[in-house]
Amino acid sequence: MRMIKRYLFVLYGIIVIIAIVGSLFLSYTWSPEVFKPVIYKGIEIKLPEPRYDSGISIEEAILKRRSKREYSQEALSMEDVSQLLWAAQGITGPRGFGRAAPSAGGTYPLEIYVVTGRVEGLEAGVYHYNPKEHSITRIRTGDFREELQEAGLNQKWIGNAAIDLVFTAVYERTTHVYGDRGIRYVHLEAGHAAQNVYLQAVSLNLGAVVVGAFDDKKVIETINATGDETPLYIIPIGKI
Repeated sequence: MRMIKRYLFVLYGIIVIIAIVGSLFLSYTWSPEVFKPVIYKGIEIKLPEPRYDSGISIEEAILKRRSKREYSQEALSMEDVSQLLWAAQGITGPRGFGRAAPSAGGTYPLEIYVVTGRVEGLEAGVYHYNPKEHSITRIRTGDFREELQEAGLNQKWIGNAAIDLVFTAVYERTTHVYGDRGIRYVHLEAGHAAQNVYLQAVSLNLGAVVVGAFDDKKVIETINATGDETPLYIIPIGKI
């Protein structure tokens, strides 16, 4: 009798594991639309290949990391923009899997936009980053840094920066798998990606600061993001 109970207990455990794995599998296969990245039609610009080493160690970058709110008027290079975007969400694994920042279940809820003003060889505008192609697509033409500054409660470093990175999130990509707890995972991922940007900025001798105080609706309007996205960060970056 005891052996039968033990057998039933093990069998029940196996059934529970199969049910959990099966539900996760079905979440991915039944609703593929949830996990599709945001794709814009427009002028696509291939970015320079990112570098994978530098003259500064990770320990030194951590030691020197500070929030910088004052920038010179010197322009960034396309290589700078490439490195910063790669550090935020660039592909780091084989066959397009794995990114610079960890993501719960590989759901990758973040989208990255660049509002540019001073970049050598790049017209001012709003661009969207495509990690798989390591490219940016222009979705608005013109200098929208002042408009983004107004959306950011008139924090002047947003308007004075050479570029502003804007992180948005499509929460459903993660909550579809993990439920409400997925909201926490999205916020953790945004923090991972933002710290990567900070450390990459140190490596490039750039200044950066993370901004979390802004009008969500105005930010979405400025970058022309989709209705499924929620803005999480503005990161002004410039020469120091």
